[in-house]
Amino acid sequence: MAFRFNSAGRSFFSLYFLIISTFIIFSWLLDNVWNSYIEQDVESYTGYKTMLIAVGDFVQKHPEVEWETLVEKTGERYKLPLKLISLSTFDAMDHEDHNALQDENTHVYYYDDMVVLHYLIPNTESVITLGPANMPTRPNIKATYRVLILAFFGVIIFIWLWPMSRDLEQLKKATSEFGQGNFNASAPVAKSTMIAPMMQSFNMMAERIKRLIEAHKELTSAVSHELRTPLARSKFALQMLSSVKDEDKRAKYEKQINNDVRELEELINEMLIYASFDSDRPELSFTNENIHDLVVKQISSHEQLSHQIEFVDNAPNLSAICDNHFIDRALNNFISNAIKYGAGKVRVTISQTNTEVNTKKGKHLCCICVEDDGEGVSDEFKAVVFDAFSRGDQSRNRETGGFGLGLAIVARIMEWHQGTASIADSELGGASFSLTWPVE
Repeated sequence: MAFRFNSAGRSFFSLYFLIISTFIIFSWLLDNVWNSYIEQDVESYTGYKTMLIAVGDFVQKHPEVEWETLVEKTGERYKLPLKLISLSTFDAMDHEDHNALQDENTHVYYYDDMVVLHYLIPNTESVITLGPANMPTRPNIKATYRVLILAFFGVIIFIWLWPMSRDLEQLKKATSEFGQGNFNASAPVAKSTMIAPMMQSFNMMAERIKRLIEAHKELTSAVSHELRTPLARSKFALQMLSSVKDEDKRAKYEKQINNDVRELEELINEMLIYASFDSDRPELSFTNENIHDLVVKQISSHEQLSHQIEFVDNAPNLSAICDNHFIDRALNNFISNAIKYGAGKVRVTISQTNTEVNTKKGKHLCCICVEDDGEGVSDEFKAVVFDAFSRGDQSRNRETGGFGLGLAIVARIMEWHQGTASIADSELGGASFSLTWPVE
């Protein structure tokens, strides 16, 4: 909690109080400046000056002895505190500037919430006085109300901004930890709906980077292991060549070296393919493909290797959006493995399935299942069968071909199609590999 206050407090509270204080001070100053201008130039807002001039003109049309009575009657008529005083009486008043009346004919004297206006009738010693009257300005209580309203909105803004600031602080903390090498760092669930997409994007990015780093470490470790064995054999064969005189043995060691070099070449080629698939997504050409024709084409290309490939089409005329080249490659891998590790019988099944979520969206799934009658795959190996350089028992190791990259490539292809590659036990007794992806 201390961390949250120290870090978020400096950034959030300072900015928050700066904004709110600016609003409050600006409102207060604006209100007081407005009042000040009214007090200093009240006649421009009230019309009192015009009225006094009109009264002065009116009384001048009558004998001077009637002025006082006329002014009083005018005040009674308009319900204003009007009276007539002499200039000497005005000079005796406790005003700030006694000379103002002689200079401008009108003097405004204000104090507290009251105002008194004096008008010197031209060329006379008589002064018409209006007041004391209530100052025509907004009382200070209204300014206080405005400040309270702003403070209320400030609380609302605080409640709205604080979760956002806290989420940003958590995101900053997660990015800092991630940048320092803690690849398990992730942003928590956001409290603010505005920051939630940023949190989700960061977690997706962090998970992607974490997976790439882990894959890189696994790839480096696996490559080191894969290269060590053929290099060791080649080194041993080269040492023996230098001392062996028998031509048959020399030919044996030369053949071993050639085999090791070929194995290294195959490993490097598969590594390059997998690395290119893992680091970058190639240009995909999605088209509407007839799945029946695609499967028949693959089965035909493997018939010379196995005469017992059973084909079951549970979804005739099924078409699905896919990249023909890569789906063909994934299916080729499954059929080749089924022939290689099976006991002679392979079954390929096309079906159309759906899930509850996809059904609500009106989407269906295309599924191609390849089964064999081999020894199957252990439950422990099923969890990692699609990982790079993974191998199961002796029935599915490098001695029978492959480096454990083929199925990893298949898994990546299905990711591009927003689908999955899965494994299960087959009714034939061996393994059942499936390619599943949305039809549209």
